[in-house]
Amino acid sequence: MNASSSSSPSVSLKMIEFRHIMTQISHAPEPDMILPLAHAIKMSDEDSQIVKEIAKTLLTSLRKAQHEGWVNQFLNEYRLGTEEGTALLSLAEAFLRVPDHDTADLLISDKIGNADWGTHSGKSASTLVNSATWGLVLGKAMVGPNEGSVLKTLIARTGEPFVRQGVGAAMRLMGQIFVMGRNIEEAVKRMNKSVNRGFTASFDMLGEAARTEDDATRYFNAYCDAIRKLAKFQSKGKALGHSISVKLSALHPRYEVAHRHKCVPELIEKCLQLAQLAADSNILLTIDAEEAARLDMSLDIIEAVASAPQLAHWDGLGMAIQAYSKRAMAVIGWADEMSGVYGRKLQVRLVKGAYWDSEIKYAQEQGLSGYPLFTRKAATDVSYLACAAAMLDAKNLFPAFATHNALTVASIIHLAGDRRDFEFQRLHGMGDGLFENLVREQGYQCRIYAPVGGHRDLLAYLVRRLLENGANSSFVHQLSDHNMTDDELLKDPVDRIIYIKGARHPSIPLPCDLYQPERLNSRGVHMDDAGTLDALMSRMNQPIDLIAPQQISTDTLSAMIANAQKAFVPWSRMSVDNRAAILEIWADLLEEQRETALQILVKEANKNIFDAINEVREAVDFCRYYAAQAREQMQDIILPGPTGEQNILRMDARGIWAAIAPWNFPLAIFMGQIAAALVTGNGVIAKPAPQTPIIGKFAVDLAYQAGVPKDVLQFANGGADLGKALVEDARINGVVFTGSVPTARHIARSLLIDDNRPLVPLIAETGGLNAMIVDSTALPEQVVRDVIISGFQSAGQRCSALRLLAVQDDIYDNLVEMLCGAMDSLNICMPDRADCDVGPVIDKASYDKLMGYLETQKNNIIKSANVPKNGLFVPPTLIAIDKVSDLQTEWFGPIIHIVKWRRGGMDALIAQINNSGFGLTMGVHSRIARVTQRVEAQARVGNLYVNRSIIGAVVGSQPFGGEGHSGTGPKAGGPHYLSRFCVERTISTDTTSAGGNASLLSLDDDDFEY
Repeated sequence: MNASSSSSPSVSLKMIEFRHIMTQISHAPEPDMILPLAHAIKMSDEDSQIVKEIAKTLLTSLRKAQHEGWVNQFLNEYRLGTEEGTALLSLAEAFLRVPDHDTADLLISDKIGNADWGTHSGKSASTLVNSATWGLVLGKAMVGPNEGSVLKTLIARTGEPFVRQGVGAAMRLMGQIFVMGRNIEEAVKRMNKSVNRGFTASFDMLGEAARTEDDATRYFNAYCDAIRKLAKFQSKGKALGHSISVKLSALHPRYEVAHRHKCVPELIEKCLQLAQLAADSNILLTIDAEEAARLDMSLDIIEAVASAPQLAHWDGLGMAIQAYSKRAMAVIGWADEMSGVYGRKLQVRLVKGAYWDSEIKYAQEQGLSGYPLFTRKAATDVSYLACAAAMLDAKNLFPAFATHNALTVASIIHLAGDRRDFEFQRLHGMGDGLFENLVREQGYQCRIYAPVGGHRDLLAYLVRRLLENGANSSFVHQLSDHNMTDDELLKDPVDRIIYIKGARHPSIPLPCDLYQPERLNSRGVHMDDAGTLDALMSRMNQPIDLIAPQQISTDTLSAMIANAQKAFVPWSRMSVDNRAAILEIWADLLEEQRETALQILVKEANKNIFDAINEVREAVDFCRYYAAQAREQMQDIILPGPTGEQNILRMDARGIWAAIAPWNFPLAIFMGQIAAALVTGNGVIAKPAPQTPIIGKFAVDLAYQAGVPKDVLQFANGGADLGKALVEDARINGVVFTGSVPTARHIARSLLIDDNRPLVPLIAETGGLNAMIVDSTALPEQVVRDVIISGFQSAGQRCSALRLLAVQDDIYDNLVEMLCGAMDSLNICMPDRADCDVGPVIDKASYDKLMGYLETQKNNIIKSANVPKNGLFVPPTLIAIDKVSDLQTEWFGPIIHIVKWRRGGMDALIAQINNSGFGLTMGVHSRIARVTQRVEAQARVGNLYVNRSIIGAVVGSQPFGGEGHSGTGPKAGGPHYLSRFCVERTISTDTTSAGGNASLLSLDDDDFEY
C-alpha cells in the first residue's frame, strides 16, 4: 500500500485488511466464494419477475438490432467453432502483418482454401459484412480445391495480386467493423455521428503489451497524444465526457511481480503524468484490468495516483474490475475505502473479464493451489451482480457496468431504482439496441468502449473479442441462436449456482489434480503474490552450510558395487507397488523440504528462484510419474496361444545401473534417473556432477528417508576418473547419462572394451544445435518473448536451449530491432535476487570457454547485453551468421546465432539444420498450418515446439530426449522410458495333463451350435 495513506491510520487499516483478504481468497475453494454471494443477492419471486419483464423488453430491442449492428451481424455470420469462423479468426490474426506476397498467398490458401464462404455470400443485412465475405469468396475461388470452376478461371487472368487485394480488403473491412477509428481524430468524428447520439466513449489505444522500452515509450506517447487531441473535442465543465483507457502492461516491458520494485515506481510516474494531462484537459482516465498476477501492483499504482496532492481536485481517475475474479468484491471494498481516504470519487468499470482461458492454463502450469477466478460462466454472472450491488451501495465510487447481457442490465436497473448516477458500457458495434432507448428516453448513461488504432494493432483485440463473444456460453452468441427462447436466455444464474452448490466446473480439475487419476501434480509456489515471494527470498538468503561431500576412491567404488549386487536381489523381488510407494514418499519428502532444496540450487548451481522451483517440481513429477508407470507396465502380461498353453511376458530388473547426472539439472535429472532405475527393481550407483554434489547428496539422503535401502542406492561423488571407473566396471548392467556428446561417446566405447562383458544398454541424453524457424506470419512480440526465454533463461545452460534463430529475411530487421530492445530489459545479476533473469554460468571453465568464443566473434556480434563486472557473467549475446553450417559447435551459454532465410527456402533450411547431426529440440513460429506440418514431417528432432518457447518440457506431457548426436532415447518422462531399464522374460507353460486338455474336454455342450 502507498505510504501516503498513513495520514488516515484508522481507515488505512481497513484498506490493509481488504488487501489481506485478497491474498487469503485468491485461490480459495469456489463454493466458499460464490455461494454466499448467490444467497446474498437472490431475489424474491416478485422481484425476479419484475427483472425478467424488463429483460424481455430489452430482448425485443436487441433482436431487432441483430440485423443492424456490424459486429452483431459479423458474429452471427461467422460463429466461432464453425470452419469459416475459425479460419477467419486465424486469417485476421496474421494477414495484415505479412510483408511479402508469397507468404501472404500461402496464408490465404491455408486459411480459406477449404472453407465454404459461398454459403455466407449476400446473407447478411450489412453491406460491410457482405463485402468482406465477397473478398473471401474470391480468394477461395482462386486458391481452393475446385480446379475447374469458371470463377477460378476468370480470376486467374488477373492473377494472385487480385486475390490478395480481395482478402486484404476483407480484412480491412473487418477493421472498420471492430475499430472506431485509425486515429483519435477519426474515432471522435465517427463517435459524434448521429447513430451514437447521447453516448460517450472510452477510447482504447490498441496494441500489444510492451516488449521493449521503445515499445513502452511509443505507447506512452500515443496515450499523451490521444489525451491532448481528445481535449479539443471535450465540452468544458462536462462531468462525464469522453475518456481514455490505459493498459499498464503497454507502458512497461517488465510489468511483473518479480520486477515490481523497478516497474511500479516507473509506472506510477508515467500514470501521474497521464493523469495530470487528463485532469488539465477534463478527460477521464481509466486504468484497465490485467491478469490476476498483476492485480496487487495495479492497486499500488492506482492508489499512488489517487493520493497525489496535485490531483486532489480531479475525480476523473478510473479503474476496471473483473467479475470473474474471486477477489472482485474485496477490490470494490478497497476501492471505496481508498477513495474515501483521499476524498475523491473513483470511476469503477465492472467487466466480466478478459483473460479467463489463459488464467486457467497459467494456474495449471504453475501448480497453484486453486484458480484466482470462477470456473463457471454462471458463477461469473452471479459475482457480477453481487459486485454491481456493492458498487451501487459504495459511497465513494461512480459505477460503470460493462455488459451486453439483457438479464444483467435489467437486474442493475431494478437494483438502482430511480437512480441515474451510474453508467452502462458496451463495446463498439455490439449491444446495439440494448441501450439506445435507455439512454435517449429513460435518462440512463452509456459509454462505448471504442478501440482506436491501425489495422496491424487490431489483431490481438479482434481475436480476444471473437473468442469472448463467439464462444457458446456468451450471451451475444446465444442471442443469435434462433432455437433459444427468451426464457432460456433469461435463466437466473443465481438459481443455477445455488442448485449446484457453487461447485467448480467438472471439466476443469484443480491444478493439483491435473494428471489424476494417474498421479498428483507437483505443488508450485504462488510467486505472483509479493508477500509470498518476499518471504521466500528472505529465507533463501538465510545462511546455510554448504558442506560438499567427500569424493570417494575407486576402491570404495568397487566395494559399493559389490554391496549393491547383494542388496539388488531382495529389492528386485519387492512388489512393484511397494517400490512405487517409496518413490511417492520420496516425492512427498522433497516437497516438504522444498525450501532447503531451493537454497542449495540457488547457491550451489547458480539457479534463480524461478528455475529452482521448476526443477524441484520436475523432480517430484519424475518420481510420481515413474511410480504410476511402473504399476501399470510391470504387471505380467498374458499372451495368446494354443489351448493348453500359458504364455506370460514379464519385465524384470537388469541389475546395477550407473546414473551419471549433469550440473545444469542436478536435482531433476539426477532424481529422474535414479527413480526410473529403482522403481523397476534395479540397484543404483549415483554419480552427481563434480560442480553440484551437495544437491545430489541431499536428494539421496531423502531417498533413504523414504525407505530406499542404502546399499541399493549409493552415492558416488567424484570426478572424471571415478566416472571412468564406474562405467568400465563389468558388474554395471546399464548406464544412464546426461551430458556432453564427447563424454557420451567415451562411455559408449568403454562399454564395448571388454569382450567378455555382456552388452550393456546406454541411455544417453546430450545437447543440440537447437533451432527456431520464424516466418513472416509469426507475431513478432510472441517470437521475441519465446526467443528470450529459450535462449537466455538459465543463462542458456539447458540442453534444449535455443542456439540458432532462423528468420525469414522479410521481417529480419524489425525482429532483430525488437529482440535487441528486449535484451536491454534483462536483469543480469546474482541469482539470490527475485528479479534475476540471467545469472552467472556454472564455473570458471565454462566462463573462459564462452568468453573466448565471443572474442573470436566480436565482428559478428549484433547485440551483447551489459553484465556486472564481478562474477562469472557471460553477456546474453546475439551473433549473426551467414549460413546454418557456420554453427558447428554447441556453445553452452546465453548465446544465440541468427541467420536469414529467403521465402521459398523452407525445405532447404530444414535440411541444413538436419545435416548438423543433432536432433534434440526445434521450434517453428508460423500461422500457416501447412508450414508447421512441413516442419513436422521433415525435421529430425525429438521435441518440436510450435508457436511457443522450446524449453521447459513437462514430465508426462512432453517426454524429453533427442536423436542423432543428441541422444539414444527412450525419452525421459515418457511412457517408454522404464522399459529400457528392464529385461523382458517370457514364461511358457504346458498346462495340459498327460493325454489331453481337461479344461477343453469339460466344455458344456451348450457352448456349441448344432
